[in-house]
Amino acid sequence: MARVTLEGVEKVYAGGTPALADLTLAVEDGELLVVVGPSGCGKSTLLRLVAGLEEPTRGTVRIGEAVVNGLAPQRRNVAMVFQDYALYPHLSARRNLEFPLRMRRLPRAEVDRRVEAVAALLDLRPLLDRLPRELSGGQRQRVAMGRALVRDPAAFLLDEPLSNLDARLRAQVRAEILAIQRRTRTTMLYVTHDQVEAMTLGDRIAVLDRGRLQQVAPPRTLYERPANTFVAGFIGNPPMNLFATRLVPHDGGLALALAGATVAIAPPPEAAAHAGAPLTAGVRPEALALAADGIPAAVTHVECLGHESLVHVRAGDVPLVVRVPGMPVLAHGEAVRVAIDPARVHLFDADGRALGP
Repeated sequence: MARVTLEGVEKVYAGGTPALADLTLAVEDGELLVVVGPSGCGKSTLLRLVAGLEEPTRGTVRIGEAVVNGLAPQRRNVAMVFQDYALYPHLSARRNLEFPLRMRRLPRAEVDRRVEAVAALLDLRPLLDRLPRELSGGQRQRVAMGRALVRDPAAFLLDEPLSNLDARLRAQVRAEILAIQRRTRTTMLYVTHDQVEAMTLGDRIAVLDRGRLQQVAPPRTLYERPANTFVAGFIGNPPMNLFATRLVPHDGGLALALAGATVAIAPPPEAAAHAGAPLTAGVRPEALALAADGIPAAVTHVECLGHESLVHVRAGDVPLVVRVPGMPVLAHGEAVRVAIDPARVHLFDADGRALGP
């Protein structure tokens, strides 16, 4: 396996449409790095640049120590796995696994050795004589990954491989992909628009928006310390509550202004210079609670999920989502009070950048 690096990469399509801007990103050897962002943010373009299906307008792409700009896809030694599996429907699972090796005209003994090794690794031996139509979605995905693995690629590129699956199968195949990566320690660059998928799979996550890299970090860091309001509002299900606010003096310290009330907080030292200025505050739904001494609010609706509920409320003109245990009985319009954990309030400046670490 190998390290994959993009240095100062830009991609502008004909007509001046920008896809990526000044992107610098490294996927470490043996790492599973997930690239996530909304549709049109440049995720698939990034993957195509690494694969050689597109060439950057500017910047350098490296696989290992080699600069691969201008190198044909077949000479880059990377393997792509697509969302539709791209299996040959008239070939058995065994023949699908053999196909890339036959194209390279490897000796029969070497083909058999590699296919058997990958079939054992992915638990495909009982399925080798079946056609793709006789396999489940998860089994087809394993065959698709096996066909990539037999090539012994320097890196795996996965382009939204689960988007065509239903929710239950998506969770199953996601677990299988993670298990395969842990066993093989392959370098994987995984593209998805699903932030839940990103949080559960990635060693690190790279968040893109409109062609620009917003933050690269392990899932927990991304969730607990988002670099800006875009990451805060994109990562998390439901996402972070974001609302306009100001810091006002309170008992010798600073407090958050919300819906005509003040909430004492412990802001980072950088926040003092922004006192009185327009800011954005961010609070995760689990950092809110329904409590007798909170800010007055009214229930708009409740999502009951069984083990927990998401209570949507409006405090003044600010909509908030509160995560609560169980399934409380709350009526539309019911008056409640919402308490905020002062230690878990995020602050962002007028440009959307996080204040503090």
